[in-house]
Amino acid sequence: MMTDDLVPNENGLDFSMMEDAVGYSLRRAQLAVFQHFNEAFSSKGLRPTDFAVLLLLKRNQGSKQSEVAEALGIQRANFVAIVDGLENKGFVERRKSETDRRVQSLYMTPAGEAYLNELMPIWQGHEEWVLAQLGGIAQRDSVIALLKRLYD
Repeated sequence: MMTDDLVPNENGLDFSMMEDAVGYSLRRAQLAVFQHFNEAFSSKGLRPTDFAVLLLLKRNQGSKQSEVAEALGIQRANFVAIVDGLENKGFVERRKSETDRRVQSLYMTPAGEAYLNELMPIWQGHEEWVLAQLGGIAQRDSVIALLKRLYD
């Protein structure tokens, strides 16, 4: 029996307890953004994490592998597989640190740089789509400032 406060979705499930939950809305937003990213980059066979690594290395050549993993919030064990994949594609290379042979430093290869340059217009289009969903580019700084409050 339906009550006045029942809010069924298209599957008939009652979402009335969740529809105003900030965490739930953030998760749904994240899924929508990732889905659009995956669609935009589908022809390139690229995952968001791979793109983030390349983007970070663009201006941080020679960073320690552990620093990059931490900066992106990726567990070290998982990050090794990500770097392995990028290295196998010829986009990234590991080098032993000159000061500490136990440390792996990451460098983007020329092929990685060229690939990232190819990806930038796709990323720009994706960013524009996200901002359009939130009211346009004028909202960019406000959106970023609000979201950073959650993790800074």
